[in-house]
Amino acid sequence: MDITTTPYKRCTLLKTSGRIDGSNAPELAKAFKELMDGGVYNLVFDMTSVTFMASAGWWVLIDVQKTCKRNQGSLALACVSVTISDSLKLVGMDNYFSTFIDVTTAVGSF
Repeated sequence: MDITTTPYKRCTLLKTSGRIDGSNAPELAKAFKELMDGGVYNLVFDMTSVTFMASAGWWVLIDVQKTCKRNQGSLALACVSVTISDSLKLVGMDNYFSTFIDVTTAVGSF
């Protein structure tokens, strides 16, 4: 799994691609943890190229959101596909994350 991070003035953007499932969710969690351990709690997850999100991936994002909120930050999701958005609604977590149609709007929300 290739994960890239881009720091901005008020937040940091994290981007990956492909499937997020039990085999690579720990790697995603590690990338987010490194940012948060460095004091970054305003995060944007660019999901433009994410094709599938298993429950293991959602648990990572839920844990990240909890940690960010405890530290007066937030995790925003950008470019969420319709399929992934539908699964988020299905499990009742669509209001737990701020979602944005593009990265520029998500980064600008901070």
